[in-house]
Amino acid sequence: MQKDKNIYRSIEAKVVAVISETPTIKTIRFIPREPITFKTGQFIELTIPGMGEAPFTPSSKPSVKDMMEVSVMKVGKVTEEIHKLKKGDIVGVRGPLGKGYPLDEFKDKEILVVGGGCGFAPLRSLMYEFFERSGQFKKIFFRGGCKTPRELVYRDETQEWAKRKDLDFKITVDKGDDKWKGHVGLVTAILDVDMDYKNGIAIVCGPPIMMKFATMKLLTMGFEEENIYLSMEKNMSCGIGKCGHCRIGIYYACKDGPVFTYGQIKNFPEIWD
Repeated sequence: MQKDKNIYRSIEAKVVAVISETPTIKTIRFIPREPITFKTGQFIELTIPGMGEAPFTPSSKPSVKDMMEVSVMKVGKVTEEIHKLKKGDIVGVRGPLGKGYPLDEFKDKEILVVGGGCGFAPLRSLMYEFFERSGQFKKIFFRGGCKTPRELVYRDETQEWAKRKDLDFKITVDKGDDKWKGHVGLVTAILDVDMDYKNGIAIVCGPPIMMKFATMKLLTMGFEEENIYLSMEKNMSCGIGKCGHCRIGIYYACKDGPVFTYGQIKNFPEIWD
């Protein structure tokens, strides 16, 4: 983010596509009036004129500055209005805000990415970055989970990911259906992979309960606390550390995160609530 940028100013953007991913998640593609540069893991505030704004981590490629996508689950008033958007509508974009993943520190390391449900959205941006930097990392594993096959986002894209030679990819669902041929069970059941846990990197993003049990599993596997990266986005509101809604101990998720290591926040109460 440029040093002279006004973090309160919203950039006008035009919606060019609305994609239904699942019964509850839509991807909004828009073109901002000005190019927006973000690092994977950072977030933006998406404004619906006359309604309000809400924070979302872009799910698109960080290298593309003239177009952005956010994948939004319908959970409240603002997200409900976002789901009503159609091609040609005008929205506002404020940001980027927060701190992203320190990808340069991951070079030459093995990386295990763990995603659950709506957590696939920010991880999609991260995976794009990994693909564009292919060869910089020793090995990359992706393990994802969702409740049912119907709730799997980016289905066509992830099928292409599974074909990549630079990625070890596996998905599970809590409950399958007649067409599902993959693994059935919690994502924690598929985390054991062939890698050096002690020196490896783990990245976790998803619902709080999933992040909690995935983190506990990763610790028992041998990952170091400082090498487990968590995207702590819950309760973010203003995006600039003023409202206090996203306070985590001495930190604000919006200003000091949303990406934290487990070692940074492990001793603060209620981090999974």
